[in-house]
Amino acid sequence: MQWDKERFRRMFPNLYREISESDTKISISINYRRGEDPWRGYEPSPEDFIARASTPEEAEEVIEYLERTGRISREKAEELRNKLRQKGLEGFGERRTPGYYFRKIASKSTKDGELGEAEEKDMHI
Repeated sequence: MQWDKERFRRMFPNLYREISESDTKISISINYRRGEDPWRGYEPSPEDFIARASTPEEAEEVIEYLERTGRISREKAEELRNKLRQKGLEGFGERRTPGYYFRKIASKSTKDGELGEAEEKDMHI
């Protein structure tokens, strides 16, 4: 990874000063999965959006929004409302908190043994 020296200095003045005053190299280890990005082209379903809600009222707002903007039909909206009434938020699976998809792919990759080698990168300024 390479940074523009001046941009780095403006963004991180103290760090820049510490690094430039010594002959320091910074090593960064990156774990990556070989192959394609597993989320490339992924479009969240209405259920995925609803699973981000923390209350049934928020879930209802999501359904109303998706219906109002034409992303789901009236029939699909009613189906989702019925599911929400009957099963609650739990009916839409695990709650999607921030970072959910990163954790999901990390745990899948680790289980499947698909994680690539750690790669060392030196950042020179």
